[in-house]
Amino acid sequence: MEKMLDIVELIAYEKGVESNLVIDLVKECLVKIATDELSSEAVFSAEIDERERTLKLFQKVVICEDGEEDLNSMGISKAKELNAELNIGDELKYEISLENMSRNAINMLFKMLEIRLQKMLEDKLYERLKAKLGKIVSGQVVRVDDEGNTYIEIEEIRGVMSKKNRIKGEEFKVGDTVSCVLKHLRFAKGGMQIELSRTTPKFLIELLHLEVPEIKDGEVVIEGCSRIPGDRAKIALSTQNPKIDPIGSTVGTKGVRINAVSKELNGENIDCVEYCEPLELFVAKSLSPASVSSVKIEENGDKKKAIVTLTSDQKSKAIGKNGVNIRLASMLTQCEIEIKEVGVAELFEQGNLPAEEGKKMGLDALESLFKA
Repeated sequence: MEKMLDIVELIAYEKGVESNLVIDLVKECLVKIATDELSSEAVFSAEIDERERTLKLFQKVVICEDGEEDLNSMGISKAKELNAELNIGDELKYEISLENMSRNAINMLFKMLEIRLQKMLEDKLYERLKAKLGKIVSGQVVRVDDEGNTYIEIEEIRGVMSKKNRIKGEEFKVGDTVSCVLKHLRFAKGGMQIELSRTTPKFLIELLHLEVPEIKDGEVVIEGCSRIPGDRAKIALSTQNPKIDPIGSTVGTKGVRINAVSKELNGENIDCVEYCEPLELFVAKSLSPASVSSVKIEENGDKKKAIVTLTSDQKSKAIGKNGVNIRLASMLTQCEIEIKEVGVAELFEQGNLPAEEGKKMGLDALESLFKA
């Protein structure tokens, strides 16, 4: 195989891999072909001759008495012709001419090399992409099919974003550059398959990491996130730094940071909630903008249920349009939320409402009558 090293370096350059990796593959393939073509019991090895820039095949044999030779041994007389210092019992690695191999074997060698090289490239790409699972990747739209599936080229491989993983109202066309989360990665019969998404809560979380320095640096922590893609989302934020306002830093001056994230999400409204303990208080905050009078937590195994008491004028705020607010709060707190509506007088009697607050609400109600 004359100038085999030149061929290897050319292959490595075309595939964008290190030449020593291709050399190792060539050696493995040659040994496999020799084992299949010459003998399955012999011990073969392959080496690159740097000076001659050729590939050489060797077989390891043990020196034995003349007449006792087999596939893995060589008679002492023949061995002495190669090296006069050899003795019975010594091991010898001698070169086998590749000319002895059939043309079909040589063709099989290059075919096997191509398959192994492709597998190696796929494995390297898989490991590189695996490190990006749950992270934002960007690519160019190469196709949109009749079912609304969007095919995006990510690092020389095509990923798919199904219609359910696309934000409601979004439309993409060939040539668009799209950012999304690498949701799933697997090998299938047809090769590597990449699932992309813009609807997972992880996409919102990663966008906030890019947009808010305090979140990226770990000063502000995202404790939870819930989304109804394209409509509304809630994020729970906390910090251990008393000098940092987690909500203010996330929203940004005049809402510039949160608005930038909302724009990427096709106008999705994002509510920032301060994470706190106990759970009762967190549930109350998660139902913002509603004002909650009290929260009681009931536990049944791993399931938790929050009984939320509030006044009738706060019920619609707590539930939200089409039930969006209470659904998001339930997902964020991982609690089933049940609304219990009571009147102001009842709250006052139960002691759940301070006298000053009851008086204020009563005055507000009376004032509203006159305004009407």
